[in-house]
Amino acid sequence: MTDEHRTAAPFLPPRKTLASLRRAAAACEGCDLHHLGTRTVFGEGPARARMMLVGEQPGDREDIEGHPFVGPAGGMLDEALEEAGLDREQVYLSNAVKHFRFEMRGKRRIHRKPSMSQISACRPWLDAELAVVEPEILVPLGAVAAQAVLGRSFKVTEHRGEILAVPDLVPKVVPTVHPASILRAPDARTRDAQRAAFVRDLQIVARAAAAA
Repeated sequence: MTDEHRTAAPFLPPRKTLASLRRAAAACEGCDLHHLGTRTVFGEGPARARMMLVGEQPGDREDIEGHPFVGPAGGMLDEALEEAGLDREQVYLSNAVKHFRFEMRGKRRIHRKPSMSQISACRPWLDAELAVVEPEILVPLGAVAAQAVLGRSFKVTEHRGEILAVPDLVPKVVPTVHPASILRAPDARTRDAQRAAFVRDLQIVARAAAAA
């Protein structure tokens, strides 16, 4: 099977719960990324969370520890969620791609953006998570996550913080940036401004959840 036609679909279990999906995903070979990294990093959170946040892929710390959003970007996300009045323990967190794609630079593993074929191959896991959790609000974090669920032409820069109705997916979608992008800001002033904008987006999510 060529890379563009590979898919995780054959690895999904017949009976889909978060526990069965997590077990099955650990053995997924639906794309070439299963050769990289340490493990599959599956989503985590309540089985009936009202909100699902979806990032791009696990990073170095997530790959090592086996949990989503536990690295520096996760720390930024935790702070922003708290400031926006959202409880991380009540949110389901996942990624569009469940394996860490990287390249070695010396002894360091440096993030590489997943390809569209890898994103497409991993989509069945995200679809299954959405079907099981049934969130009222989906928050794609960054361009890769947003394009994974809303199409390749979607631009976060044009629609961040908007409440979008996507009835064939979830009742509401609120796209925003990935917290890792804030950490890459060139200086403290820019980083503070980007962080404040990120919190405002999450406050929109909080208000949308309260109104649901």
